[in-house]
Amino acid sequence: MKLITAFILLITLSFTSVAQKKTIPNPTSLMKDEAAFNIQSNYESYKKVALDIWNYAESGFRENKSSTLLQSTLLENGFTVEAGVAGMPTAFVATYGSGKPVIAILAEFDALPGLSQDSSSSKSPITNKMNGHACGHHLFGAGSVASSIAIKALLKEGKIKGTIKVFGSPAEEGGGGKVYMVREGLFKDVDVALHWHPSSRNAVTFSSALAYKSAKFRFHGLSAHASASPERGRSALDAVEGMDYMVNMMREHIPQETRIHYVITNGGKAPNVVPDFAEVFYYVRNPERSLVESIFERVVKTAEGAAIGTETKMDYEVIDGTHDLLINKTLALNMQANLEKVGGLTYTPEELIFGKQLQSTFTGKIPSLDSASHIKPLETEKNQGSTDVGDVSYVVPTVGLTTATWVPGTPAHSWQAAACGGKDMAIRATALASKALAYTAIDLFMDPTLIIKAKEEFKISIGDYQYKALLGDRKPALNYRD
Repeated sequence: MKLITAFILLITLSFTSVAQKKTIPNPTSLMKDEAAFNIQSNYESYKKVALDIWNYAESGFRENKSSTLLQSTLLENGFTVEAGVAGMPTAFVATYGSGKPVIAILAEFDALPGLSQDSSSSKSPITNKMNGHACGHHLFGAGSVASSIAIKALLKEGKIKGTIKVFGSPAEEGGGGKVYMVREGLFKDVDVALHWHPSSRNAVTFSSALAYKSAKFRFHGLSAHASASPERGRSALDAVEGMDYMVNMMREHIPQETRIHYVITNGGKAPNVVPDFAEVFYYVRNPERSLVESIFERVVKTAEGAAIGTETKMDYEVIDGTHDLLINKTLALNMQANLEKVGGLTYTPEELIFGKQLQSTFTGKIPSLDSASHIKPLETEKNQGSTDVGDVSYVVPTVGLTTATWVPGTPAHSWQAAACGGKDMAIRATALASKALAYTAIDLFMDPTLIIKAKEEFKISIGDYQYKALLGDRKPALNYRD
């Protein structure tokens, strides 16, 4: 009987031991929990950083306060910071750690002109402010910094080895900050680049972006009295209008995926004076960078023709140009798992009221507010936007995600997006993005094979293409918002 009892006890202890082993979290999971705790425990600090930048609302290459705030936050947390990189005063690279792997996290912080807005559910521009964070880059910068600091803590404790870098890139909205960073070789030692972007849904980026090229076309004519002696004038505005007309006629004869937009930035000063100067700002987009180049050259020909027809002179300045976005499935699958681990956003009763009020201002199909709590499955979709992250993706394996910082259905570059950006729900969604970035970075530090597979996929995707910036060898267009 004693032998039977002892045997039963031995079996019980064995099963108990096995059960205990199964419930012990692995080191990677423990580090993810620690990173999440780090981000959450500093929530109020990161919220202040984000909302300060939301209030600054500085446009491209003028983000002096915003960039300084992010840099000081990183310096206070032990990073070394190199400011003014690649010829851009507000660009920076912050570094912590040493050796391989080198994981980069991208950060943006520029606002959009003409989209000033408070955080209410009705259109209410802020007095004496022109700009607004209608693309959420105040969140982008703060969230990326938060995830990087969480990784830094693990590096400092010796739980992971390698280097974390934060690339503070200005002027994403038409200035191409990352393009100059890539062109200057700042990503040459990076193994993988991570990024995220505010949105109205939670998803891993699994679709390419449109390549694009932009330029300002300037026409020079002769001024004269528009009534007394119009024959003595040569109108630069006529040239702009002639160019615009020809481009609009050209739309019928270009690939249908192409997008061409323009705005007349200077059309003269007074109706009774024949304008001797006029300027129009053009964007040309297409999924294929080679087509962007060829269609852009056709746009240039319309400008040349307009100048001949109006007897004016024309010159143009290329402002920006970005590649399409290379997708890395190896990295996307990993980030998808981490985003699902983090989960979506749950609204408070007050936020549900705000969301319904804001959605009443939308047009088109309006999704459920509950969709902010869902994680979108990994699938390819059509993407009609452009990003200078595309250039990064052509020199290093890159992966990104979005979280629902905006009320579902909110269009980017709208006053509604700017309004959402001033709300606590946007900050909470930013914290979700920070955690997903940190989790993905931890996997990369802990699993060398993940980086190897990502690089193998990258080499196949890039083929024999040699990177060349679409904006050429021009210096950063620091005054492009003038």
